[in-house]
Amino acid sequence: MDEFAKELLRSGIIEAKTGNKEVARRYLDRAIYASSAHDALAEGWFWMSQVVDDPAEKRKALENCLSHDLRHARARRALAILNGAIKADEVINPDKLPPAPEGLRKADADRFMCPKCGGRMAFAPDGGSLVCEYCTRNQGLGLANADAEEKDFITAMATMKGHGKPLQEQVFHCKGCGSEFILPPKLISAACMYCGSPHVVSLEKTKDLLAPTGIIPHAFDQKRATHQLVQWVEGNKITPEKKVELPRGLYLPLWTFDVGGAIDYTAEMIQYDNDEDDIFRRQRQLESVRINDQYPVMVDDLPLPASRKLSAPLLKLIPKFDMKSVKPYDPRYLADWPAEVYDIPMADASLDARSQAYAFTKRDLPHTLNSMRIIHTSSANLVIDSFKLILLPVWMTELPFDGREHLVLINGQSGDAASDIQDKTAKAPETEKSGGLLDFLSDLLDDK
Repeated sequence: MDEFAKELLRSGIIEAKTGNKEVARRYLDRAIYASSAHDALAEGWFWMSQVVDDPAEKRKALENCLSHDLRHARARRALAILNGAIKADEVINPDKLPPAPEGLRKADADRFMCPKCGGRMAFAPDGGSLVCEYCTRNQGLGLANADAEEKDFITAMATMKGHGKPLQEQVFHCKGCGSEFILPPKLISAACMYCGSPHVVSLEKTKDLLAPTGIIPHAFDQKRATHQLVQWVEGNKITPEKKVELPRGLYLPLWTFDVGGAIDYTAEMIQYDNDEDDIFRRQRQLESVRINDQYPVMVDDLPLPASRKLSAPLLKLIPKFDMKSVKPYDPRYLADWPAEVYDIPMADASLDARSQAYAFTKRDLPHTLNSMRIIHTSSANLVIDSFKLILLPVWMTELPFDGREHLVLINGQSGDAASDIQDKTAKAPETEKSGGLLDFLSDLLDDK
């Protein structure tokens, strides 16, 4: 019966591709009725959605398809178009991506000024307010205590946003003084060079870049960051070779992916039986049995740096962030705080996430199936379900040591520091008793 259903399904698909919708519908209807396999039923319902014109019937067919295969990529994409989550003209051909935009990119930006005196508003590292630099007016953000929303991976990959990265400079029209200024391609927030008003790019309106979905707000100011830096330097017995710049606060992008599906594996299981003639009751091998099966995979929020430049020290800091405290993204968090946009496209990062999930699941598989010997594994059924683009708070500076500048990042939530200098191994020269970091920061650390 299943072979007959496959023939009916094949005929229905051929008729659908040639435009004979009525004939295709009859074949597909019979194929769905005769089939018992979930993959065939999913494919049948998907093609049924392509030959019906009524939106309600099309939606029902797509939902039936996903009930048999939740990860059916074409059905998820078609349902997203039907729901208005993406526009049909935004869907790209995955075999032929459109070229990246050339020249300067016109970008919209939000401007944050005090409604009372017109002064600059900046996000205060207290978790939820903007503060005016002049009249000290405090304006609460009034954001709900909600979790950052997971975004559908298939939907994003169907558009240019899933593949794009910032290659061009962006031009802003300042809403304060009317001037135009250029923002470097890797930043999404800046202050106008003429009037100083803070602006944040409205990435939601761009066609080739994804907007952040979540953010961990800065939790402390520059003075606290400096204290953390000094403690880290002293703990690692480092004496800087020249003056150190004060830490600069910014946000760095991070991808997180939910990986699901299954790993197909072939294993060998040896069956034993007790030898009744053996006085020691030792087991004897009867036969080895080949088993072909699947091992389910479910990895939640697998993190990957979205910026190549700072990925090495950031990797050390990622485990120190409390990802449960991620808040829904709001551009007001970036008021007067620079933030980098990702330069690793989601499509590239997702391949790394899938590869990592496969690698550590494959590594643990022999321990999970301890009675079997793994012969072969396949990641063909391993898929990315959803993703988030999160902005992480960090403080950054450069530490002159050992003949070169070492980048130091401080976790803007926990205060932990990380660098390419190996912790607790660097030793300070005995002849250098003063100068360097501590003297340079003494004024800042002096509580008055």
